Amino acid sequence: MKSVIWAQISKDKRNPILVLAFIIGSILATLFFAGGIQTPTKVAIFSEEVNAEEIEAKWEELLNVDDSLNFVVTDPTEAREDVRDGNIDVAVQLMEMDYRLLVTSELPTVSIVRQHVDKVFQQEAQISALISSTGDENVRSEVENYLADAPVQMEAQGLDSEEVPNYNMGIQLMFAFTFLISMFLVGFKVNNVTNDKVSGVWNRMILSPISKTSMYFGYILYSFLITMFQIVVVLVVFKYVMNYELGDNLWMLVLISAFFTFSMISIAMLLTGLVKSPEQFYAIYPSIIPLIPLVSGAYMMPGTITNQVLLFIADLFPLAHAMDALMSVIFYDANFSDILMPLLFMILIGVIAMGIGINLIERRGLNKVVK
Repeated sequence: MKSVIWAQISKDKRNPILVLAFIIGSILATLFFAGGIQTPTKVAIFSEEVNAEEIEAKWEELLNVDDSLNFVVTDPTEAREDVRDGNIDVAVQLMEMDYRLLVTSELPTVSIVRQHVDKVFQQEAQISALISSTGDENVRSEVENYLADAPVQMEAQGLDSEEVPNYNMGIQLMFAFTFLISMFLVGFKVNNVTNDKVSGVWNRMILSPISKTSMYFGYILYSFLITMFQIVVVLVVFKYVMNYELGDNLWMLVLISAFFTFSMISIAMLLTGLVKSPEQFYAIYPSIIPLIPLVSGAYMMPGTITNQVLLFIADLFPLAHAMDALMSVIFYDANFSDILMPLLFMILIGVIAMGIGINLIERRGLNKVVK
């Protein structure tokens, strides 16, 4: 087993670019797609009405009541160009009592902005209707004072804590992209089994005193260690360098990542048993992996996917279970017993996929010997 691991380490020492590229890619992908969510999201607002300045001043004050959103008055042409070029996710064109969103794609930020703006406009419409019906300009201040000290008040409270956690989509996307990159790394490392079979290295190892169990375990353990190295480096960078709020249970995040890594190694081993050459693996595996986060809802707010067929397919892969466990630990302070079920699901997926994959690899080798 040690000789197999050292052989794989020697390969990466001679050409470490692949592993370094995956680590850097994990960080850059998160910064590019989710980095802006960690600070208040900039939303450009503008008006092209006759009294544009008055409208912009009015709605800028009313809209800037959410700490996670920063509405900034912007030149209309500049706002459109920023949205078109991808510099900002969304811009709001203001009218006297209406608005229009300018977007290029339905990113998570867009739905958050739409909900907030719609709420503010509806509230303002109700107050304006009261002023029109009563003719009293003091209605606004009376309504605001009433809401500040209403006779019936609602307090939001979490299940196990006094405060409802502030769900940060940026952290979810960080794990989504980190795990996406790690799935590619897992596949390329597990595919070394097929590479060594084709090159003849596998047959030479069989003739040596190494047992097949040790050979398989060596490939699996090295794939596990190098993938965990990539994940842990990314977690440490985002927690201690970029100050992402990942909570105080970093060891539990690493534990969940370890279960996920084992399960994905098993799936990669299953696919290795289904293909006949490394080239087939490289053609199929990179085509399947990007679909897993989409089906699992890793790029969307929880509860977005409600289709039962898609939910069933997502449960067949470990990413959905890993994301559930991670978000529970970070946002809801879940302990080990709370995340035990997702961990067991990942172990079950891993054991089944690993068993079938190794069996298929051995059957193909046996068929070649018989022929």
